[in-house]
This record gives sequence, structure tokens and C-alpha cells, in this order.
Amino acid sequence: MGDCGVGNVYLLGVGFMLIFTAFTTCGNIEQTVIRSLTNTSLSGSGYDSLAIIYGVFSASNLIAPSVVAVVGPKLSMVLSGVVYSGYVISFSKPMTWSLYVGSILIGFAAAVLWTAQGTFLILNSDSTTINRNTGTFWALLQCSMLFGNLYVYLQWRDVMVISDDDRRTLFIVLSVISLAGTAIILTLKNTRHADTSREITEPLLPTQTLFKEKVTSTLDQITAELRSTLRLFHAKNMLLLSVTIVYSGLMLTFYSGVYGTCIGATREFGMVAKGLIGLSGIFIGIGEILGGGIFGLLCFNNQFRRTSAILLGVIAHLLGFYLIFLMIPDDAPISSADSSHHKPYLFPSPAVALVISFLLGLGDSCFNTQLYSIIGILYPEESGPAFGSFKFIQSVSAAVAFGYSNYLVLSLQLLILTIFCFFGTISFFIVEKIEANASDLQDF
Repeated sequence: MGDCGVGNVYLLGVGFMLIFTAFTTCGNIEQTVIRSLTNTSLSGSGYDSLAIIYGVFSASNLIAPSVVAVVGPKLSMVLSGVVYSGYVISFSKPMTWSLYVGSILIGFAAAVLWTAQGTFLILNSDSTTINRNTGTFWALLQCSMLFGNLYVYLQWRDVMVISDDDRRTLFIVLSVISLAGTAIILTLKNTRHADTSREITEPLLPTQTLFKEKVTSTLDQITAELRSTLRLFHAKNMLLLSVTIVYSGLMLTFYSGVYGTCIGATREFGMVAKGLIGLSGIFIGIGEILGGGIFGLLCFNNQFRRTSAILLGVIAHLLGFYLIFLMIPDDAPISSADSSHHKPYLFPSPAVALVISFLLGLGDSCFNTQLYSIIGILYPEESGPAFGSFKFIQSVSAAVAFGYSNYLVLSLQLLILTIFCFFGTISFFIVEKIEANASDLQDF
């Protein structure tokens, strides 16, 4: 499986990079684009659309494993990629019904896509290659933050108002990129673990009997996984970590949807405001890649470095929040016009805005890599239910954040983030202390 597995991992990473180049860029500029529409009959909101996506994504995580088990991981990813492409292309001619129907469909597709991705990655890995393959996939995926946002910057850097032609051109290009990623996934080679090869070499049972046994086994596995997931929700460590996970979901909403909108609505940026959205996404991606590389790969499973990484994330985020509070108008997230009306405390600087973007990405990678690390240590035998719980809590909090982002001024959103950052950090440190004490007792 060696060469085939490595090739599949690279193809999988490139395919996801292209799909999420389109989707991440779309989410980053969605609210700004909707505000710029000359078609006033559209009554939708980018924040509401993203809230629906993450809400449906949360609920769909409960049934996605059964879909992947029946359809297969490769075909599941291909079909989901087509849905992602359809959602992106819908913005070339946005309508209220397509915005919300597309949000529901892509929420379900996202759950299937990520479940299939995890399954396929495991099928192409073993105990000696799983860390390498996961790191390779993560690095390729995070590059999606760079290319689409670079295109937005180059095309919109001198644009005050986004025209219909500019919008159509952008989303047609993004949809083509997404379809290219889907086509790459279609080229993946099917692989099987050794323990599943018996189905190919020993077809002694009737096909109908094999199918019934497979369905029964799948349903039993899904039931067991669901029970484990529900049980973990009541575990002390998971309850404590849920505060940190909620914060990571709130931050996901803020840096991927709200901050870019705020930049685009800040009139003091002048002609560079719209292009600055794309450049901001690039610097968020640089922070994500740098933090993920340092703390996700070099400092994996080291208690001292986990706490140090969290502290670095806290410092980066709180500094970023303070600069945003001073430099971005308070009504930027909710301004109904294409630009805000409130005056910031300090005159906005494009350079500082990009520093903030880097800080947001760096801090987010610090929190996420260390959450993955400590969950993997706490639940080595229940990694599936544990990470399923993590994804569920994170996506629910992201959906809630997108819901209130359309109504709360920037200062209130920053206050919510600061509160959860504080208590999430304390909760993480408590769990870290519990885990350290448990390890000392085992050593003794």
C-alpha cells in the first residue's frame, strides 16, 4: 500500500486544497458581496447562510458515517465536492432561495465530506505513517487560505464597490477551481486494509448475504459510536474541554467571516478596503500554517509545550482583539450599507490590519493543534467518538456565532470572545493538570 497510499494522500490534500480555496474564499467575502449587490430583491445575509451551514453540519455529523459506509469514502467526497462547487457558483447570480437551500445542502455535504476524508486517510495509513500523512494533508489544506484570497486582493485592491461583472468573474473562477479539486479526488485509487481483502479473495457467500451482513455490521458500529459519543459528553475532562472547544468555534466564525467583513466595511481604508479582505485571508493562512507547523509537528505530545502554545495563542488573540477594538469601527459587522458610519478610536492602518490577521491565524492554530493533542492523549482508544464530539461542539458554537454576528456590534462580539478565551484557557489548564497527575500516578 506504500506508494499508492502516499500518492493518495497527496492527491487528497491537493483536492481538498482546491475545494477549500473556493469555499474559504467564498465564506470570507460572502457578507461583503451580498452588501454590494445591486439586486435589492435578495433579502439574505451571509452571516445567516454560514450559520445554517454550521448548524446543519452539526446535526449531520450523526448520520454522515452511515452515508459514507453505504456510498463509500471516495464517491462520498466526489458528490460532496460537486455540492460545494454548486454553492460557490450560485453567487454568480445570487437569489434568496438558492442562498438558503445551498446552505442546507452544503451543511450536509460538509459532514459527509469530512467523515469520508477521515475514513480514506486511515485506509491509506498505518501506525507508522498516520502522523506523516495527517501532517501532509493538513499542510496542503491550509494552503487553501492563500490562493483564493490572493486572487481577491489582486482583482479588488482598487475597487470601492464590487460590480456584478467582478462578482460573476470571481465566483465562476472559484467554482472551476472547486470542480478541479473534485476531479482530482475522482482519480484517487481505492485501497483496502488487509483484513478486508477476504471479501475479494473469498466470495463464497451470496452477494445479498454479504450485503446484509455489511449493513448489520455498519449499523452496529454506528450505534456503538453514537453511544460512546453521548457518554463522552458527560465525561469530566470533555465537559471542561468543551469550554475551550466552544471558544475555537467562536474564533472560527470571527476570523473566517466577521473580520474580513469588518475590513471591507471600514471606509477609512479607502480604495484598498475590498482588496485588503483577500490579503487579510492570506495573512491568516500564514499564521495558521506557521503555528500548525511549529506546535502541531515539532512540539507534539509535550505537556510543557502544550501549555506554552496555549499561552502564545492567548497572547496573540488578546493583542489582536485590542487592536481591532481600537482600529475597526464598532458597527462594521452589522452596517447595512457598504461602509460603516462609526468612527474608530485610532485611524485604521492596512499594515496593522494584516498584523491582526496573522495574530488571529497564529492563535487559532495554537488552540486547535493543542486541542487535537490533548484529546488524542486522553482518549486513545475512543479517538473517533472523542473527535466527533469535538467537531460537533465546535460547529454548534460556530453556527451560534454566525447567528449573532448579524446583530451584535463589534465591541460586544470581542467581549464574548475575550470571556470564552479566558475561561477556555483555564479549563484547558485544569484538564492538563488532571492528565499530568494521572500520568504521575501511572509512573509511580
